[in-house]
Amino acid sequence: MRDNICILIPTLNEAHTIGEVVHKFKSMGFPKILVIDGHSTDDTVKIAREKGAKVVIQKGRGKGQAIQQAFELIEEDIIVMIDGDGTYLPEEVDKLLESIEKGTADHVIGNRFAEPKVGAFTKLNLFGNQILSRSFGFAYGTWITDILSGYRAFTKKSIQELELNKTGFETEAEITIESVKKGLRMVEVPISYRSRHERAATKLHPLKDGLKIGFTIYKLTKTHNPLLYFGLFGAVFMVLGACVGIYVVLEWFKGITRIPMTILATLLIVMGVQMFIFGLLSDILSLFHKEVMRELRRK
Repeated sequence: MRDNICILIPTLNEAHTIGEVVHKFKSMGFPKILVIDGHSTDDTVKIAREKGAKVVIQKGRGKGQAIQQAFELIEEDIIVMIDGDGTYLPEEVDKLLESIEKGTADHVIGNRFAEPKVGAFTKLNLFGNQILSRSFGFAYGTWITDILSGYRAFTKKSIQELELNKTGFETEAEITIESVKKGLRMVEVPISYRSRHERAATKLHPLKDGLKIGFTIYKLTKTHNPLLYFGLFGAVFMVLGACVGIYVVLEWFKGITRIPMTILATLLIVMGVQMFIFGLLSDILSLFHKEVMRELRRK
């Protein structure tokens, strides 16, 4: 029996798979299973309760809000988070728990791309995940293969350090970003990933949600990597100013003077330089803050 571990399963219309997921965890000796349900209209809640899980109906909407609510309710020392759609294997939970129980990691992420089953990913999903993971690595300096994995393990202490605000499918990206910002020890482990049940429709909209996740990755860099955040704005202004400036010079060679456009080019370049300097100063403050927080944790 593992009384110090809570299995957290966020659900929304997972009647075809939730029973099997809960049953497998129960059969492996996990008594504490919390299903946080997003107002399912099928038999998800009924089946989860019949299989022995504690079910809580979330107060708001969205996966992110459900996870935040669940984190506040859980009192166990270790939390395992897994989707209820049957794409992840409960049998592989020890892969995620090993580093947590040894005390060598605060947050373990299951890497779906290590052993995916045939048909588990579409080409669009694979491409989108690669773009987002590389964008994350470039922005935060930590290269993780699968930042959007829904199979994770945490210590209760690490959960309490995360400041989560996203309510939708951006939540996995935000959890990963917050873990990096808070200096948590993260480990990736290879896991299997299966295709969804044939009667279970996906709730993810690849383009719409992919753009939201990408914007979340970029938006949150302003506190972790402000030089990149403001530097990109500065670069855009300087490039626009340079383009206008080149046009002005070419017109000048033709004997045409473009005074308003000359002023515009100058302003754009100056604004770009100012944004870059602001980003540089913010980066220095951010590094100082990280060092202070690191020293506080040591104490």
